[in-house]
Amino acid sequence: MQRIRLRYTKRGRLRFTSHRDFQRAFERALRRAEVPMAYSAGFTPHPKVSYANAAPTGTGSEAEYLEIQLTAARDPEKLRVLLDESMPAGLDIIDAVEAHTSSFADRLQASVWELRLDGVRAEDAERAVAAFLAAETVEVERRTKNGLRSFDARAAVVRLEALAATVDRPDLTACAILRLVVRHLTPAVRPDDVLSGLRATADLAPPVPAAVTRLAQGLLDEETGTVTDPLAPDRDAATAAPPTAAGLSAAKATAGDSPPKAGEGSA
Repeated sequence: MQRIRLRYTKRGRLRFTSHRDFQRAFERALRRAEVPMAYSAGFTPHPKVSYANAAPTGTGSEAEYLEIQLTAARDPEKLRVLLDESMPAGLDIIDAVEAHTSSFADRLQASVWELRLDGVRAEDAERAVAAFLAAETVEVERRTKNGLRSFDARAAVVRLEALAATVDRPDLTACAILRLVVRHLTPAVRPDDVLSGLRATADLAPPVPAAVTRLAQGLLDEETGTVTDPLAPDRDAATAAPPTAAGLSAAKATAGDSPPKAGEGSA
């Protein structure tokens, strides 16, 4: 059994796809690419795909992750290319690595978000950020399936800064960018919760909905507040460890597909 971990994106109009929409598109891609998937047992077998911390519907992302289990070994990069070709443009498979470590979900400790605030001046965003960071707690409310819930949005925020952005629309006079690093806590604090906190602490209310994109998610460096690549431990383990049975099988399959060298051939 081989496990492959994949990184994918949600770009452009495809950011409005729900997680279920992505699941359907990905399972179709698995069939088109003829991936030798492992299936669950029972009356309704499903392909063994594990999704990790999917971004909310309506937000873009450069760093979504999932893991698949295969019944036959495949080269991760070749598999990535086949799957990417079978996915809609905007849902792009951009990285693949064979799993050599456990507890992948535990490495998704924090996310880096970018929030584009059209119609907001950078200096107003900076004042709101300063007020938010100065607060010990910032209580916000979110409606859930169990009703209205109140929680602290400040505790999860590791970093928050405001930047000026280039105004690229003729009907706008200002635009600010917020860069945000948020720990993955329970309950999860989302970018819209931070925007609610900015409204509560500094009356910052963008005239149009913010364009939100997840730039990264992974291990959190507490000293620097940076988020590192969660696939790096698997790459390091693959370099340090001897070849696995799955890796040897993939190598043999690749060698078997290679054309014969000059002077070689059947008798």
